[in-house]
Amino acid sequence: MELTTRTLPARKHIALVAHDHCKDMLMKWVDRHRTLLERHTLSATGTTGNLIQRATGLTVNAMLSGPLGGDQQVGAQISEGKIDVLIFFWDPLNAVPHDPDVKALLRLATVWNIPVATNLSTADFIIQAPNFSDEVDILIPDYPRYLADRLK
Repeated sequence: MELTTRTLPARKHIALVAHDHCKDMLMKWVDRHRTLLERHTLSATGTTGNLIQRATGLTVNAMLSGPLGGDQQVGAQISEGKIDVLIFFWDPLNAVPHDPDVKALLRLATVWNIPVATNLSTADFIIQAPNFSDEVDILIPDYPRYLADRLK
């Protein structure tokens, strides 16, 4: 598939997701980076989003809980170009019943070439990048062109 350019805005739309055993780690990460996160738009799966709002006072668009469709909601927003960064602290040592949704979410983040952190170190690297709060160009699939070529 051909690629095209998408510009991530200076004010990023950041999705925050954490499995149950990782929620405390994400909460501490959000608290540590609160000043920077305040300058961006935050979304999260339901339980995670509500916990963040309650603990920090940050405005978070809380979707459904992950197992109830929240992972898929985040994935849909990624494919629509409405999510610029995914911070997803997942627990690789515990199976979750909605594992296919988790894999689909990570696959969509990869397809649409957005920055993804699945652990603390990577999340720190992404958010502390010198150009994090600047506009940044990324390459994404040129889906309209793909469709036009397929329908000829």
